[in-house]
Amino acid sequence: MRSRIIDFHTHILPGIDDGSRDIETTRGMFEKSAEQGVEVIVATPHFYASRDRVDHFLEKRSRARELVEKTIQDCPVQLHVGAEVAFFRGISRAEKLDSLTIDGKDLLLLEMPFMPWEASDIEEVETLIEERGYRVLLAHIERYLDLPGNGHRVGELLELPVYAQINAQSLMDWRKRGRLVRMFRDGKAHVLGSDTHGLHRRPPDLAEGRAVLERKLGHEFLDQMDSRGCELLGI
Repeated sequence: MRSRIIDFHTHILPGIDDGSRDIETTRGMFEKSAEQGVEVIVATPHFYASRDRVDHFLEKRSRARELVEKTIQDCPVQLHVGAEVAFFRGISRAEKLDSLTIDGKDLLLLEMPFMPWEASDIEEVETLIEERGYRVLLAHIERYLDLPGNGHRVGELLELPVYAQINAQSLMDWRKRGRLVRMFRDGKAHVLGSDTHGLHRRPPDLAEGRAVLERKLGHEFLDQMDSRGCELLGI
C-alpha cells in the first residue's frame, strides 16, 4: 500500500482549544493542507488534566469532530483524532488515558513540561510504555532541547523506545535546522507535524519542513518517514 503524507500534530478542530476558532477557519486549514499534499491530518487538541475533566473534553471533541465531518465533505484529507496530552505527575496511573490516544488505540501524543524535568518524570514515561503498553509520541521534542539544565533529561527520555515529532516550522530556523536534521538522520526524530493553530497564526506548513528534509536527506528518506507514519497510525 502506498504511504501517505501525514500531519501528526494539529489544532484544527473548531472551538475546542487555542487553535481554530470556527468551522470556516478549519475549512481553510484543511484546504491549505491539501494544497501542500497532506493526505492525513491528526487532530490533537490540547488536554490539560489540571483544567478539564476527560469526559467533558471528549464531549467537546466529539461535537467538533461531528461538525467537521458534516460540513467539510469535499476535502480529500482523511481525519484522525486524538489529543495533545500535557504531562502531569501521576499520568502513568491515569485510568482514562486510553480515550485520549489517537483513534483510541495505543499511540499517545505527549507534551512534556516546559520546565526542567525530574528523574521521576522520565520514569513515568517509561511506565506508560512498559507497563501500560502505550506507544508514546513526544510532541515538538525540539522545544525542550535548550531548557536550562534539561539536556541530560532529554537524552534519557530519547533512550526509551519513544517516537519524537518535530514541528515543520522549526526546520525553517537556520539556527536549529542542522541539529534537527541530524536527529532525523540518526533516528532520534521520526515524524513531522505542523502544530497549526489557524490560517494566520501558525498556519499549515508541513510542505516547508518536508522540503528541508528532502533537500538535506533525500527523497528516499521522506518515503521512509511517510511509511513509518502510516505504521504508527495503522493505516
